[in-house]
Amino acid sequence: MLFSSTRNLATKVGLSKALSDGIAPDGGLYVPERFPALQVGDFEGVSGLPAIAERFLAPFFSSDPLGPHLADIAADAFNFPAPVKRVLVAGGKLSVLELFHGPTAAFKDFGARFLAACLSRIPRADSRPLTILVATSGDTGGAVAAAFHKRPGVRVVVLYPEGLVSPLQEHQLNCWGDNVSSIAVRGNFDDCQRMVKQAFADRTLAHAMQLSSANSINVGRLLPQAAYYAASSLDLWRAEGACPGYVIPSGNLGNVLACLWARRSGLPVGEVVLAHNANRAVVEFLATGEWQPRPSVATLASAMDVGNPSNMERLRVLHPEWRDLAVQVSAYSVDDDAIRTRIAGDFTVLGETWCPHTATAAEVYARLPADSRRALHWVLVATAHAAKFREIVEPLIGEEVELPPALAGLLALPAHHDTLPAELDALRDYLLALRNP
Repeated sequence: MLFSSTRNLATKVGLSKALSDGIAPDGGLYVPERFPALQVGDFEGVSGLPAIAERFLAPFFSSDPLGPHLADIAADAFNFPAPVKRVLVAGGKLSVLELFHGPTAAFKDFGARFLAACLSRIPRADSRPLTILVATSGDTGGAVAAAFHKRPGVRVVVLYPEGLVSPLQEHQLNCWGDNVSSIAVRGNFDDCQRMVKQAFADRTLAHAMQLSSANSINVGRLLPQAAYYAASSLDLWRAEGACPGYVIPSGNLGNVLACLWARRSGLPVGEVVLAHNANRAVVEFLATGEWQPRPSVATLASAMDVGNPSNMERLRVLHPEWRDLAVQVSAYSVDDDAIRTRIAGDFTVLGETWCPHTATAAEVYARLPADSRRALHWVLVATAHAAKFREIVEPLIGEEVELPPALAGLLALPAHHDTLPAELDALRDYLLALRNP
């Protein structure tokens, strides 16, 4: 299996090269040159997330030096559960795919740990440390920091928008030290993402350092996420003989792409619905065919505050025709008032405690036509534990949200960060100073 750039499909590299580089030389994102034609029967006798992930990912690893290590990589990365929990609702079948049982209580743990497991097994002739740049709107940076903390030969530099992440998220970004550095950028997430992309294109940095990415611009983040859609859809198919639909909280579109890649590969994924907050660029594109990225808007669902999602490039390569894409997925936008109402209401009626992102998906599910809710077994994708947003959730439900043990341990650690303007020059100087302290 080879991987091509979204900006030049004739550019082809192996998986290890795509993972190590993070982004293609022309600034494009790597995508599989083709997708496997898997069938449900190919997974007969295979159960559990690590084993299903290994079977699902095998075609993508074929002929790559990482191929013989796939079983160990899957065991390292998927060593915590992703349960599908049934929720009793009237007028339909509903479950929640809980992706918050990892070390930083967010779905980003899957991709970050998988990428760390891969990069640590790729032989490198260059003896310089690998510097991983991460732009985060909240959860990605903490997951990447946790996955790479104290790994030899790797530095992590996390960029996040100053004042635009939750207090717990910010502590989780800043508490590592050692080989992890955190930067509060005076701007929004799109500024952070732009700075990372500019750094990869900067000749001075390219000559001085070995850079890689761990955002969802890195294909190594999307493949493991596709694996948990493979596993959850198989579980429900085996139980009911029908393809489940998914409602996915959406920001930079990586989680959405992963689900669509699983479906394109032959897994039993039904309808896919994107749940957006007040950042409506994708919703409006699907409605009109006009792609108009814009500055991001700050919302309660901060990890989804993306006005110009990088993975739109991949989405448009997967479905080049707008009308075809609009048939393949649908999208809704939810404002902060609706998020608050849904958190409070579902706690009272269903006994469920949602984070703002999962509440966005729950609100979108409630807005689906009644016939659609009855026709499919729907799965809400729960992307983060509510405890990461206690200052939002607790006043709405009138109770304290218990911290998972892993998060409680992180809060006990001291925190430190640096602050930079949203400028490439500032980031370049910072990175060069890291190389020569």
